[in-house]
Amino acid sequence: MKEQLAKIRAEALSAFEGIRDAAALDELRVRYLGKKGELTALLKQMGRLTPEERPVMGQLANDVRAALEKALEDCSAKLEAEALTAKLQAETLDVTVPGKAVKQGHKHPMYFALDEIKDIFVGMGFTVLDGPEVELAELNFDRLNAEEGHPSRDWSDTFYFDRDSRVMLRSQTSPMQVRAMDTMSLPIRIIAPGRVYRKDEVDATHSPMFHQVEGMVIDKNVTMADLKGTLNLLAEQLFGRGTVTRFRPHHFPFTEPSCEMDVQCHKCGGAGCATCKGEGWIELLGAGMIHPNVLRMAGIDPEEWSGWAFGMGLERTAMRRFKIADLRLIFENDIRFLEQF
Repeated sequence: MKEQLAKIRAEALSAFEGIRDAAALDELRVRYLGKKGELTALLKQMGRLTPEERPVMGQLANDVRAALEKALEDCSAKLEAEALTAKLQAETLDVTVPGKAVKQGHKHPMYFALDEIKDIFVGMGFTVLDGPEVELAELNFDRLNAEEGHPSRDWSDTFYFDRDSRVMLRSQTSPMQVRAMDTMSLPIRIIAPGRVYRKDEVDATHSPMFHQVEGMVIDKNVTMADLKGTLNLLAEQLFGRGTVTRFRPHHFPFTEPSCEMDVQCHKCGGAGCATCKGEGWIELLGAGMIHPNVLRMAGIDPEEWSGWAFGMGLERTAMRRFKIADLRLIFENDIRFLEQF
């Protein structure tokens, strides 16, 4: 057995020196040190030795196993080092080669318009509020003087999350006006931008999902003249001095009197085209004096306090601001379009 152990040791150590890859190394490990390996098979014959021979052969066998395991470990470390060296050489980076320029993005045209609107109103002393897109119908409709069954809810009373029709995707950012009246001390000057949802058909100026900016002022002796003056100033600040606007009578349940403000079509200059549907004007926002019922529901005395409110579509503002002919371009994320801004 002594000669057999010496032979296994010599052959195995010689074989380890010639190994060039991990697969061959593993095969060699199995051949000599595996459960059915040559050394393991020889050790199973220890029971045939005399009691005097067993300690001597056992020690010799342990020395052989230790030598093979060390050779296996050294060979494995050598292969790993060679693989790392080859990888580093293959992945060498020439730091003297000019790098590739990283293309940096920029703000979306809609957010250019939003930031300008915020700057204008913050400059006039307004506070910017943000609120949830998933809203209570009570705040979206009831507290705005449009109780269940009110005709004005037909075109926006949609996208509910529960059977009782109490939790919904907001159809306007007006609930933030209610939240402001409930939580802020008078006088109040706020704007509330955000995403809203309605069942509008998609065309050049409509989308079922769009962005809105609502504003509200509540103070003493506030009049319709204050509203018109503020909105005309907003239009000139956004679109340039001399911007042509018009106010039309309208009806909203939460304002009385109510109006809509149009700006002259930027595409045709008022002559009529596909963008303005031949009218020469594009509706920008709805507005009016806050209805006394809305003030009362918030615990505000309409005999002492008055206010106005408006709601404008942010996409339409961006269209007018950058002379974009079709609202759908804003949402399509076509790089060729966005790179122009």
